[in-house]
Amino acid sequence: MAKCVITGKHKSLGQTRSHALNATKRSWKPNLQRRRMVIDGKLQTVYISVKALKAMAK
Repeated sequence: MAKCVITGKHKSLGQTRSHALNATKRSWKPNLQRRRMVIDGKLQTVYISVKALKAMAK
């Protein structure tokens, strides 16, 4: 499963509820992007959330 290397965000599971309170399973996926970054002097492809990318750009 893909997970952000900085924030640790990953897919979360839960249920949607209709007006009649019927429960159906669903998942929420974070906005993860594949980026090439230098980690320990090596170029690696990692998953990183867009929220973390925005924070790094500041």
